[in-house]
Amino acid sequence: MTDISDSRAKRNVAVLVIAQAILGAQMPMIFVVGGLAGSMLTTNPCLATLPISFIVFGSMTTAPWISPLMQSRGRRFGFMIGAIGGAAGAAIAAYGLYSQSFLILLIGSYLTGIYMSAQGFYRFAAADSASDSFRPKAISYVMAGGLMSAIFGPQLNKLVGELFVIPFLGTYIAIIFLNLFGMVLFFGLDLPKGTKSAPQQAGPTGRTRRELLRDPRIVVAIICAMVSYALMNLVMTSTPLAVVGCGFTAADANDIVSAHVLAMFAPSFFTGHLIARFGVEKIIGLGLIILAGAGAASLFGIEVGGGDPALWSFYAGLILLGLGWNFGFIGATTMLTATHRPEERGVVQGMNDMLVFGFVTIASLASGGLMNCSGGTAVEGWTAVNYAMVPFLILAGGSLVWLALRGGRTEA
Repeated sequence: MTDISDSRAKRNVAVLVIAQAILGAQMPMIFVVGGLAGSMLTTNPCLATLPISFIVFGSMTTAPWISPLMQSRGRRFGFMIGAIGGAAGAAIAAYGLYSQSFLILLIGSYLTGIYMSAQGFYRFAAADSASDSFRPKAISYVMAGGLMSAIFGPQLNKLVGELFVIPFLGTYIAIIFLNLFGMVLFFGLDLPKGTKSAPQQAGPTGRTRRELLRDPRIVVAIICAMVSYALMNLVMTSTPLAVVGCGFTAADANDIVSAHVLAMFAPSFFTGHLIARFGVEKIIGLGLIILAGAGAASLFGIEVGGGDPALWSFYAGLILLGLGWNFGFIGATTMLTATHRPEERGVVQGMNDMLVFGFVTIASLASGGLMNCSGGTAVEGWTAVNYAMVPFLILAGGSLVWLALRGGRTEA
């Protein structure tokens, strides 16, 4: 790939960083208010986090068609579809709050998942025009754009969340404008237009999905991405409910989520360099260890607090959670981009995000049940959420060890 100009790649990275900062601000906003809005509209506390689950489910079901669409029509087209979905979803969710309809809130949440899925491909778009040496850095820099969204989103939430009589209505209205404004940015991308070649044209077709899933590095990359993202979602989804349930305020929840999202994206300035220096497997493994530390910090906070979590333990656990996600997920993404040929890109990336967000959907559904229905108190629920991380960390860690023992051989 020595013929690829990294000056072009750097321009695309700059656009995607700004898009990540502006459009990406909606995700921490929704993750703070989604469960609280759900608990306000539903009579069943076990379903409080269902709006967030519907966002992730929307992302899972969007990935299989939006990735091939980007392959045929170009990344810009897919990103525009994502922003339109985000604006429409926020508008419908706002109407759900206005009409006090939990069902309408869920429909809007599902459409928001279209944006979430499209945003997930920003990292792949950064790699499209990058050289082999710049690729991990490009992915890392784009993820770093979330640093600005981590500051901007929760603070905007504080300003607009209670702007109207109906709680959280201002959040969804602000998100509509974020998407409409953010769409303009994609005209600055200089990426391949897509391939609209006729079916009869000869050319490489790539491996089938079954063949791709026989490649050990693809399988391990997907498993590690699934676990990193799902555990982050499992804990973060329950955090606002746990913070408020333990006697703290919604403003505290916004600040904790802001610290968490900062930790998710701040390391991205050097994650790519660490991958290039130490190898992707070691960085993924470090991410899994830090995720385990996040659960330990939260549980330790309960112990030293005499059964009531200290506020610092929420900060410590969520900061470590974000850092572990960064190393685990960026590492897995980098591993995946090196496992397939160009003609396999749409299939591999779509399959990856479908499986990742499918697992995240299950995690977000489980989050509400564990938090609100696994015990009589918020503390018991929060404890159950953090213990639930253990088996999945063992799964991902075991897959890395398995790959190392077989020498990382590929079936490609």
